[in-house]
Amino acid sequence: MKLNYKNTFLVGLAFMSIIAFWQLYDNVIPLLLTQTFHLSEDVTGVIMAADNVLALFLLPFFGRLSDRTHTRIGRRMPYIIIGTIVTAVLLVILPVIDNGYASGNSSSFYSLTTFIIILGLMLFTMAVYRSPAVALMPDVTPKPLRSRGNAIINLMGAAGGIIYLAFTAVMYPKSKTEGLAHVDYTTLFIFMSVFMVVCVIIMALTVNEPKLASENDRIEKEHPEWDLTVEDKSSSGTKLPREVRRSMIFLLASIALWYIGYNAVTTWFTTYISVIMGEGLGGASTCFLIANVGAIVSYIPIGFMASKVGRKKMIYFGTLLLTASFAVCFFLTTNSSSVTVPMYVTFALVGVAWASISVNSLPMAVEMCRGADAGKYTGLYYTASMAGQVVTPILAGFLLKNVSYKILFIYATVFSFASFLTMIMVKHGDVKAEAPKGLESFEDLE
Repeated sequence: MKLNYKNTFLVGLAFMSIIAFWQLYDNVIPLLLTQTFHLSEDVTGVIMAADNVLALFLLPFFGRLSDRTHTRIGRRMPYIIIGTIVTAVLLVILPVIDNGYASGNSSSFYSLTTFIIILGLMLFTMAVYRSPAVALMPDVTPKPLRSRGNAIINLMGAAGGIIYLAFTAVMYPKSKTEGLAHVDYTTLFIFMSVFMVVCVIIMALTVNEPKLASENDRIEKEHPEWDLTVEDKSSSGTKLPREVRRSMIFLLASIALWYIGYNAVTTWFTTYISVIMGEGLGGASTCFLIANVGAIVSYIPIGFMASKVGRKKMIYFGTLLLTASFAVCFFLTTNSSSVTVPMYVTFALVGVAWASISVNSLPMAVEMCRGADAGKYTGLYYTASMAGQVVTPILAGFLLKNVSYKILFIYATVFSFASFLTMIMVKHGDVKAEAPKGLESFEDLE
């Protein structure tokens, strides 16, 4: 049994566009809210958490809805196409409002209220297709190969993040933005809109979802031992046995905890180094770029290692490395006035740590369900991650404002280690695939 790398890369185009979008959202939207609209950190934190509040309800809903959808182009593809197009249109409206407000235009269109409405609509359309896009990989990949498949998907996501960050670092370095009363980000938003649409057009033209899903269903029916569910006579469906459900609960708790730590950094780091070190978007983008490079070079090796030593051990490694990296970041950022080489090295390790976690956590979640329920369990995975991300912008923003900006990396360190502790209680979802040997590793790379 071999992973089809070509199809997995193509399926990953949707995730590439999603990650690139969230990089922009997390890095730039707080700047617009605090610098253009002059909102405080805690109010900005509440607004930044709004997408996660929406996602708590919408991601499981649309994941489950896509499980039950049947069209000529597949279950997931209609949500991916429509969601991407509408999001891309709304995205280019945001800098128009921002620039109009900054210039003092008195029209009601150029107002904080309009900005928030468009932002809310855009976040809704993102939620429409996020779970279906992520559920597509399990739909077309046999269970034992999903860590490697998810490694490819995350590789595509990191590539999307790198494309965004590289564009940002070139177009908005400190030398071009320092001292400006207002920065016009229109070019960046248009670039991202076009990038998202191109990714999904290529995917729609090259991925035959119904055919690939049908082939995977056939393979899974030949291996009933992969199914950890049991028949639920009360609902004419399936359910998780008690011990498997317990593992799922602790896995979801771990997901929430590591997102609380990690998302605090991705949300607030740009503002943090502006206050602590006098750096701007360019400096933050370079650090995130290095983190993405660290992740990108480790995704495939981590997927391979998971097939050798198990997904759970790789997540142990990831959570402990993330804990150590954030602790080091605290000392580096509070004892320097500029971004340094040791900071770049540490952010590269953050990328490796996050890759170890993200490659293996989603496959562990969907490992515990039937193939037909992949959208539902993908939705549960995102419910946990979004629950963490609902809490962390508000809580971290409150602490930054009322305690000290220096608490950011202490906060991230504590929650990262807590996720390691809850992960110890997860006992299921760690199916190992037979790793290819020698030249077999390259047979599907065509």
